[in-house]
Amino acid sequence: MQKRNATVAVIGAGDYIGAEIAKKFAAEGFTVFAGRRNGDKLAPLVEEIEAAGGEIHARSLDARKEEEVISFLNEADRHAPLEICIFNVGANVNFPILDTTERVFRKVWEMACYSGFLAGREAARLMLPRGKGNIFFTGATASLRGGSGYAAFASAKFGLRAVAQAMARELGPKNIHVAHLIIDSGVDTEWVRQRRLEALGPNALDNPDLLMPPSSVAESYWQLYQQPRSAWTFELEIRPFGEKW
Repeated sequence: MQKRNATVAVIGAGDYIGAEIAKKFAAEGFTVFAGRRNGDKLAPLVEEIEAAGGEIHARSLDARKEEEVISFLNEADRHAPLEICIFNVGANVNFPILDTTERVFRKVWEMACYSGFLAGREAARLMLPRGKGNIFFTGATASLRGGSGYAAFASAKFGLRAVAQAMARELGPKNIHVAHLIIDSGVDTEWVRQRRLEALGPNALDNPDLLMPPSSVAESYWQLYQQPRSAWTFELEIRPFGEKW
């Protein structure tokens, strides 16, 4: 592993996608700053990355709190220049419209849209003086389509996509690559597996090609990072080959 004088910040470093992103970039020599609501849950990720010779700094982070986001990204940048910021906070909930309370709607928006704005703005603030950087956002099918029961989630994801698009247009000419990755598939996590079994019955998991491994998502982020600026992608949709769409 060749160590780089650069950091990647993963905001929303959960057990699956976020963890795989952290492991991928650590394996490529980046120092990882990983943040999630309960930082204690990052202990297994820290152990795995350090055992492989990588460097990771794990932090508790409420991405809805402006001062916490600023502190987290500034700390990463002080350690080594912040080269990549990946916003990966999830807020996938399903409520019938009459059961969607004001609190649910507002909280989902805060998690999936407002906190993305904070992360993107503060990452840009650090990257602009150096004239380079990468800011990537995790989207979902709901970024493009409001499904039944997903009024809160889809509106927040639509909003995050708009934030990313506006940032890409503004910051691209300043040599900062802003991209939005749409995951149009169930990701292979225990939570998704249980939901599929409950909704589709005991044979729901028979076809392994319908769920996307979190490591494949991490690989897609790595590919975005490697793109030359003469051929940057703003929006990348990924799905397993067995997915109908």
